[in-house]
Amino acid sequence: MTDKRSAKAAGRTEAIMRTTLELGQEIGYAKLSIEAVAARAGVGKHTIYRRWPSKGALFLDSLLSLNRPGLDYPDTGDVVADLREQIHMAIDLLDRPPLGPLYRALIGEALLNPQVAAALNDHFITPQAEMTVARLKAARDQGQLSPDFDLDLAMGILSGPLYFRALIIQEPLTHEYVDRVIEALFAGMGPRR
Repeated sequence: MTDKRSAKAAGRTEAIMRTTLELGQEIGYAKLSIEAVAARAGVGKHTIYRRWPSKGALFLDSLLSLNRPGLDYPDTGDVVADLREQIHMAIDLLDRPPLGPLYRALIGEALLNPQVAAALNDHFITPQAEMTVARLKAARDQGQLSPDFDLDLAMGILSGPLYFRALIIQEPLTHEYVDRVIEALFAGMGPRR
């Protein structure tokens, strides 16, 4: 009996999250509401509020649970090529429809809602940053980078221009732009001769 109940609850949770993403893609994050999700998913809004305290929390959980981006780093022995491939995959996923506009809206929600900001950091931003720093550390240990370069700073230098372009000046992220950022960073990170 307990297995059936937990399977039913898991199915309901997944249906709510799928409905959230479908509605978000149809009407946009700003117009998305718990009430609309509940109506379409065929559940009471209290069912949703028991699991998620806000629209932002529901949306974040839905986005990361059902569309978990496969953004793991390759390790080919060429850190520049590996960063380029990983960042190209990230912008292809997070800067273009259907997820791009929703991801940007989620970041906007995070600016206004500390709970959403903390969850976004814990479940997406921090793990991605840690993977980037780990890949840079491996490259440094292999002699591909200067041994005294600050890897956390490198992470900031890599991500800052991308978020600036996508969120502040709202220009598209292109592979060419990413390549220029990486080239500029590595001009200053290489081992000193």
